[in-house]
Amino acid sequence: MSGNSARPGTTVASRVLAVLGAFDDEHRAMTLTVLARRADLPMATAFRLVGELVEWGALVRRDSGEYVIGRRLWDLGLLAPVQSGLRQIASPFLHDLYAATLATVHLAVRDGTSVLYLDRRAGHVSVPVVSDVGSRLPMHATGVGKVLLAHAPDDVRAWVFRNLTRVTAYTVTQPGRLRTELRRVHRDGYAQTTEEMSLGACSVAVPITAPDGPVVAALGIVVPRLGRDRPRLVAALQVAAQGVGRSIDLTRTSLDFH
Repeated sequence: MSGNSARPGTTVASRVLAVLGAFDDEHRAMTLTVLARRADLPMATAFRLVGELVEWGALVRRDSGEYVIGRRLWDLGLLAPVQSGLRQIASPFLHDLYAATLATVHLAVRDGTSVLYLDRRAGHVSVPVVSDVGSRLPMHATGVGKVLLAHAPDDVRAWVFRNLTRVTAYTVTQPGRLRTELRRVHRDGYAQTTEEMSLGACSVAVPITAPDGPVVAALGIVVPRLGRDRPRLVAALQVAAQGVGRSIDLTRTSLDFH
């Protein structure tokens, strides 16, 4: 259960957090009944709290009766130093990268064992892209995810390797093959995918490195195919990533990447 708020003595704050904590990647939209059960709340309590959260903008009620996370929570999340700082720093470089390639461009960070997409520029060419700003996707099935996984702590990599789910027929789920790809990320400085997250979409991504060494984010491009364009796309990504990294150096005192 996502909380113990049906037990006596819990605070109002803990009940509100239980409601919000009931949402995750597999439960993005829920009816009040499901929400109350996952939050371990009586229906009457859930009804009251959810109503207040909707009024404040933390939740939104769809016409179907399901509740989803509201924009106001996302706006608050963007105030976190890493996310707001990175998005602001990277924004002009994402714009330049998009202008140079006309492809869909992503800025992403690692959030636990998933990839969190902080920003996106939609490309001119129609490509099936499943990522949105604020969405989380599997690390092993995305270009930016493979970059971040290659530079992740050992315990994160161990968890991912124990949970290699297949998204498409082309998703790499063999641990040995994935380890080989991660070694190539370190050797070549970029990662790539071919229809591993969605059919008809390929990606290439590079790390964004802070001046003192750690990889703090990844920059990626999604296109219908790579082919001969891969060297050009990698070069454009690397130039943009280096620009973001240098800009981080100038604003380091206001950011915390650790």
